Amino acid sequence: MNPLNSKLTKRQGPQLCDLLGDVDLTLLYKASVHGYEASAFHRRCDNQGPSLLVAYNNSGYIFGGYTSVDYTQSCNAVTDDKAFLFNINGAVPLVIKVNSRHYLRYGGNGGPSFGEQLYFCYNDQPPVYNQGRNAYQVMAFTISPPTMAFTFSPATLYGNNTNLIECEVFKVEQKKDQVNAVIKIKPWRNVQWTAKQRDELMKMIRNYKPLTTSVSQVKILMIGPVRAGKSSFFNSINSIFMGRMTSKAMSGSAGTSLTTQFRTYPIKDGREGKPLPFVLCDTMGLEEQSGAGLDIEDISSILQGQIPDRYKFNPVTPCQPDEQKSTRPASLQDKIHSVVYVIDATKISLMSEKPEEKLSAIRKKINSLAIPQVVLMTKVDEACPDVQENLQSVYASSYIKTKVQEVSSRLGVPVSCVLPVKNYSQELELELNCDVLLLTALQQMLNFAEDYLDDVAPM
Repeated sequence: MNPLNSKLTKRQGPQLCDLLGDVDLTLLYKASVHGYEASAFHRRCDNQGPSLLVAYNNSGYIFGGYTSVDYTQSCNAVTDDKAFLFNINGAVPLVIKVNSRHYLRYGGNGGPSFGEQLYFCYNDQPPVYNQGRNAYQVMAFTISPPTMAFTFSPATLYGNNTNLIECEVFKVEQKKDQVNAVIKIKPWRNVQWTAKQRDELMKMIRNYKPLTTSVSQVKILMIGPVRAGKSSFFNSINSIFMGRMTSKAMSGSAGTSLTTQFRTYPIKDGREGKPLPFVLCDTMGLEEQSGAGLDIEDISSILQGQIPDRYKFNPVTPCQPDEQKSTRPASLQDKIHSVVYVIDATKISLMSEKPEEKLSAIRKKINSLAIPQVVLMTKVDEACPDVQENLQSVYASSYIKTKVQEVSSRLGVPVSCVLPVKNYSQELELELNCDVLLLTALQQMLNFAEDYLDDVAPM
């Protein structure tokens, strides 16, 4: 940033960047320094490309808007389907999309405005002016793609308090981490992106045999926040071995966990093939609210093999295992042999204290049983434009590397245990690079399960 100092904290800055992707923010305009006059705003912000306005009111609200279209003083109607309003007051940011039938603004020499509705620096004064039109629909940021719409509410956006104590405008630039430049950087992990490597990984997984004869299939438990990609990972692995896209496990973008049961998903080696030597176990997602999502007390029962397939969770009441079964230990075959935390790469900086506390409590339970744990970091393509353009750059992306280090620090797992992947979601055909990344992660999960069996299996 230039010598101007923003009011954003070290936590709020990354939150805003995560709304926009892998970007740099440069502070162009600060009302307390340059004045609230529209002329001062235009002098510093015109023709600067995409910009982010951040406003602060005396009720403590931090809110504003993004536009991908230059500010100018020409008197033209401006549309921008990428524009949105936001606030970052809650645990999860709120994004408010502009309705397509409304202009973003009319160009001119006035202050910044959004959706012909919300005006900043109005009449060269600090207060925000809301024209009261229905130019916006409120979309929960955690839903992608957005599926819920509400009426725009000034109370939601800024607490009905239009009195600003500060207004800042940032220039938004995508980081210049282009693929050609990335290739010159030494990859921090080596992967062979070839059909031969994919075939070798599939062969190793097919031929894997658990260390002890009492276990025919290792059980891998998937745990993570809602919409992180647990069910999608199973569907992706199943698709690879079926040779076509499948959707056996329910996945999607609903606001609450789509998984309501404990499910064990064996995978066959092709339609007529035999079961592969592992089972992926799916649970309810972790949710922010108390009494919602997976109950931490259920984890012990799952780890000990005391919860049957298709058991329906009750978030309010922990599972009560069958009394006869709970009095005798489950067999090694029934227990969990490896745990995988599934974390969305685009939401790491947005993770609030509540799910982080839940994950910490779960880790303590799992550590007490010495069960190995890894992290599956999903949606790496959405987190980094270079990776979206070329998945092979995932281990040459400095941005993805920082996300791996961040999730390692926040969850308390070694960097070597964080595995970036891209699940299949919109594709209609299998893709080599995606297969290699997913199979590499699965192979590591089997290796960790093997370590557990080596430790607990009788000689």
